[in-house]
Amino acid sequence: MEKNNKTRKFDVVIVGSGINSLVAAALLSLKGHQVCILERNDWIGGCIKTAEITLPDFKHDVFSSFYPLFVTSPAYAELGDLLHKHGLEYINTDSPTAAIMPSGKSFILKRSRQDNLAALSIDDRAVYRDSMKDIEQNTDIIFGLLGTNLWSFGAVKLLTKAFWSRGSQKMSQFFGTSMENCKDWLENNFESDEVKACIAPWILHTGLAPNSPLSSLMGKLICFTLEAAGMPIVKGGSANFVKAFRSLIEENGGVFLTNQDVDKIITQGNKATAVRTTTGEIFSARKAIICNVTPTQLYGELLSGTTLPEKVKKDAKNYHYGNADMQIHLALEGSVEWTDKALNDVAMVHLTSGINSISCAINEAERGLLPREATIVVAQPTMLDPSRAPEGKSILWLQLQELPYHVKADAAEEINIPADGMWDESLKEAYADRIIDRLAQHIPELKNQILARTILSPKDLQSSNKNLVKGDPYSGSCGIEQFMLWRPLKSTKNHKTPLKSLYHIGASTHPGPGLAGTSGYLVAQEVK
Repeated sequence: MEKNNKTRKFDVVIVGSGINSLVAAALLSLKGHQVCILERNDWIGGCIKTAEITLPDFKHDVFSSFYPLFVTSPAYAELGDLLHKHGLEYINTDSPTAAIMPSGKSFILKRSRQDNLAALSIDDRAVYRDSMKDIEQNTDIIFGLLGTNLWSFGAVKLLTKAFWSRGSQKMSQFFGTSMENCKDWLENNFESDEVKACIAPWILHTGLAPNSPLSSLMGKLICFTLEAAGMPIVKGGSANFVKAFRSLIEENGGVFLTNQDVDKIITQGNKATAVRTTTGEIFSARKAIICNVTPTQLYGELLSGTTLPEKVKKDAKNYHYGNADMQIHLALEGSVEWTDKALNDVAMVHLTSGINSISCAINEAERGLLPREATIVVAQPTMLDPSRAPEGKSILWLQLQELPYHVKADAAEEINIPADGMWDESLKEAYADRIIDRLAQHIPELKNQILARTILSPKDLQSSNKNLVKGDPYSGSCGIEQFMLWRPLKSTKNHKTPLKSLYHIGASTHPGPGLAGTSGYLVAQEVK
């Protein structure tokens, strides 16, 4: 190992401080390991950050905000009580999501199965009931596979038990049905356009498209999860989520260090032993190094010059990313008033024309075009938590998940594109104007209410967090070729790497993106 008089020694060194790092650090510190978390930025939390980015006293969750996946995760089952003792407090709602169409028609999905069934037509009611029943009957397989290492005896045992209890025909039917796409499931089974419009946009939150394999299962699973968990947010801002974790970890001897840009993993033989920062400081690890980064960063940068299997290097080089994301944060005078008053109490509303418009926007983005009609995600944090804004004021969080990183043209032929195709201030302002204009058709006073707005383009997102490559909020495409057994790479197993004591976690690894912390949870079980 390289010698340096600035070497600091720990049991476990974790690179990056996102949710998976926090979960791993908490569990490992509780087991008595001395843990050090190194973060490149000047804040802890990765894509979890609360900041006054529009005006003073307006607390915006900058990148992510809602926690249905965490409160249903194995990490929360183990750490939840401790986190609440350290100050974590959630606020929830009975109306987690809805969709509104350009016509003004809408559908609200409630936390109550009974209310949801009552709101559906007779035919749609039967389809929805059967779909939720399918999830309920297979929760052991679904949540089991999403919550375990797939290359493991545990996964084999899980599938063997499921096979013997169901038989080969039912198992084949389950996996075959799971591979269907959401577009076909919705179009072939539901009559109501508003219901289809309510479910379809959620596929974007999984990093998939409505016509992607597995997306029908994801659509059903999202409805099931929203009924079970709602859309909880952290009281006072998601920074308090990080604060609770930090308090728990530091109470058990953990150390957080910011402004620490790791540029190299140091090895001895076939074992990772330490990391080096750009300032030359070395942090050695007696038991494990855990990297919450993308495969391209891990193998292309941190392990550059290290002898690795050619297949691993090739797979990492070919790891690919999805469409880019934009976020618009609004500080508003007064409260939000939709034309459909029922939407005032919904945590997250999607403005969409439905499945075909989503597919069209995705296709346009993949061809380098600004979508003519993007799906608009509208989150209403102050509806749940008024403390996010000064009295008598509110905030909105808008997300657009169907954008190109490098822009070739505007599908609507209205916006001038920079010669280099990159997102500059003029381009992001012009596109945000298009979004606000569309949204104002359903929130009539919106433009008059805006006190300030802050726009994060795909370029801004990548600059803020290195894992958001080309503005992809999910750190890599979630298509079936790069998911489950094959995430992050086809040539590695679970969260292990070719080097001993080096583990890989984060959204780029199984079970993928989302605020669940499961990859950190799984690796924490392996480090002894």
